[in-house]
Amino acid sequence: MRGKWWAPAGFAAAALALAACGSSPASSSGSAAASSAPSASASPASGTTLKFTMINGRKVLTNAQGMVLYWFVPDSSTKSACTTTCLKYWPLVPGPATAGPGVTGALSVITTDGVKQVVYRGHPLYTYVADTSPGMDKGNGLNASGGLWWAMTASGAKLKASTSAASSSGSGSSGSGTSSGGSGGYGY
Repeated sequence: MRGKWWAPAGFAAAALALAACGSSPASSSGSAAASSAPSASASPASGTTLKFTMINGRKVLTNAQGMVLYWFVPDSSTKSACTTTCLKYWPLVPGPATAGPGVTGALSVITTDGVKQVVYRGHPLYTYVADTSPGMDKGNGLNASGGLWWAMTASGAKLKASTSAASSSGSGSSGSGTSSGGSGGYGY
């Protein structure tokens, strides 16, 4: 009887030990990707691995932890329009990046607030702090911080906003225009 009790505990201890090693990207909870502000220490030494993940039946770009990556309409391929306060809600994806299987678009790096930021298909990339677990895309279609935010697709095209984005408008607005897929009121 004693041996039966120890077996599950032994398996659990082994699983925890393997997770603590950090050798597998799947073992990470993704909480580091949703930090409140970017910093050089938040960037892993080996860079960021990008992959495509099916989320709500849609293929979107994610980091190795499965956190959805976004692009900001006011950005250019060489400059981020999201700085200081904006970066508290939309942490940049630290570079350099490695393309995982299926990621074929051009990858580059720019410097934003002194931190190297990944650019995919001409769009600087970000995560969103309201996405608290892998697979969430609450930032898709939001009109916040001076422009629209879109989940990154394989082609870089705008992705129709999910229903989870419509409920998150930020800054006390009524939510109109947050998931319209159109101009969003800032003239972009």
